[in-house]
Amino acid sequence: MQTFIMGRSQRAPGANRTLPTGGVPASCVSAMLSACASSVARTEEGDGGMTGTCINVGTVLIGGCLGSWLGDRLSHRMREAVMQGIGLVVLTIGVSMALKTANVLLVLGGVLIGGLLGTWWDLQARLDQIGHWLQAHTARHAFLRRGDFIRGFVTATLVFCVGPMTVLGSIQEGVSGDTTLLIIKSVLDGFTALAFAAAMGMGVTFAALSVLVIQGALTLGGVWCQGFLTAPMVTELTATGGVLVLGIGLLLLEIKTCRMANFLPALVIAPALAAMQPCLAALWKHFGL
Repeated sequence: MQTFIMGRSQRAPGANRTLPTGGVPASCVSAMLSACASSVARTEEGDGGMTGTCINVGTVLIGGCLGSWLGDRLSHRMREAVMQGIGLVVLTIGVSMALKTANVLLVLGGVLIGGLLGTWWDLQARLDQIGHWLQAHTARHAFLRRGDFIRGFVTATLVFCVGPMTVLGSIQEGVSGDTTLLIIKSVLDGFTALAFAAAMGMGVTFAALSVLVIQGALTLGGVWCQGFLTAPMVTELTATGGVLVLGIGLLLLEIKTCRMANFLPALVIAPALAAMQPCLAALWKHFGL
């Protein structure tokens, strides 16, 4: 559900010119575009490409832009109703995902340990800083200033990048070139971006950058991830993602302000605990606990 359509950069004589939206070197942008453009050819040859991720980025951009345009034509009460409706659905999705766990203690351990690590690393503040940086470099455009930019960026990043479809779809594409899961996710993310942007503005659209980076990295590392990701690990990853989605729902409904980015390490810790479960059970039995 994310991708930026960027125009060709012009290099000033004798200088390394950067994009006007944020100090990204033109060479880096060219590398990203080259990777996306060549992904279809690699997929046809049987190698994992990034076609699914690029489609996902595109749907987020389109949905976010349409949503921002539509949001300007909605009253405050209507935007509030949209946000509340999204919050209720997000809560429902979170509950559905969380109930898939086979051992709630693994989810609990993952969330607690992950939350402590994320708070220690202050991930929420770092994600907010990225949002502030993007906002500062887009503030001169009135269309981009509408709504709560940072809230939109952070919330959309978490929603679009937390969940089993992000991980499994990216790995599947990286290993076999099969983009089925990511295309389904792209459609869902596009409509979600439209609804989010109508309520929170253009910050949602810039979450496409997060999708490009995170899904792209997972796709490129797909072979490595597939080698150790087992069914129990995927189950607990899904359930832990559901807990995080529940927190996002509470945030959208303004019931409780949770620093959800600090819990992102839980998505790694919970599957790791699932992989270690036989060893932990043996130790538990050995000590007679």
